[in-house]
Amino acid sequence: MAQISVTINGRSFRMACDDGEEERLEGLAERFDGWISELRGAFGEIGDQRLTVMAGIMATDQLSELEKKVERLEAELETAQSQRLEALEYSAVQEAEVAGAINDIASQIEGLANGLSASIKPT
Repeated sequence: MAQISVTINGRSFRMACDDGEEERLEGLAERFDGWISELRGAFGEIGDQRLTVMAGIMATDQLSELEKKVERLEAELETAQSQRLEALEYSAVQEAEVAGAINDIASQIEGLANGLSASIKPT
């Protein structure tokens, strides 16, 4: 297990993470620290704990919005997949009907050709 140090709100924190996840965790910590800096810029020095809670709420709000978006996109994907299957089924039915019509016409042409052959007698 890897150990890294991240800085949030001017303080260093030692954290453990899975091997290979160091860069990801550092990026998340930088993003969280950015939210705290943004809040500090908007509200001034209102206390470390309060800034951290507000940044946590911002992160949770963003997560909630993304979860809603994922749900909408999953529903849209499900609808699109269903419409695709319906279109494929409709296409298969149409294809079968066209093939049947072609077979019927071919049989009629063959019948006409046979009839013509029979009516024309070689001399």
